[in-house]
Amino acid sequence: MKFKNVARFGFPFIICISFLFLVLLNPAYAAEEWERTDTYRIMNFTALVLVLFFILRKPVANFFTDRVRLIREQLQDLEKQKEAAEKKLAEYNEKLATLDSEAEKIIQQYQQQGEEARDNILKQAELVAAKMEKQARRTIESEFAQAKLKLETELFDSAVEKAEERMKSLITDDDHDRLVKEYLDKVVTK
Repeated sequence: MKFKNVARFGFPFIICISFLFLVLLNPAYAAEEWERTDTYRIMNFTALVLVLFFILRKPVANFFTDRVRLIREQLQDLEKQKEAAEKKLAEYNEKLATLDSEAEKIIQQYQQQGEEARDNILKQAELVAAKMEKQARRTIESEFAQAKLKLETELFDSAVEKAEERMKSLITDDDHDRLVKEYLDKVVTK
């Protein structure tokens, strides 16, 4: 609409200004050497401009209105793209903010899992150490009992040998006969 008003009133104004410019500022007119051919030239130029004006008025007006409409559409598309980009930027910023907190949560979880694994390993090590200590005590007690039994056996054998030697040295042949006779009497009477 604005371009139609400009084309209606602005174009004749431009023609008048150009005519005055050509006539008044022409050095030939200033010297009053105006020739008839100059007038025809101006009239031909004016006719050409008017014909071009009437022929090109609608296409030029349509071109400019289409151009304005196209620019408005492009601006609207760019605004929509800008809004979409701002939304995406906001989403990415939120994701980055939550990403930091999620990373901290994951790190805390891994630290907690590491501590739990360490505690489990220490508990298992303590259990294994307790079992090993228990096994060592059993082994020590068993070896001690075997050593004690062996020592007792050796002591008993040694005592028996000494007692036997002593008995041999103390018992005479008469004592021996008498002991045999007593043993036989006990076995026979039973």
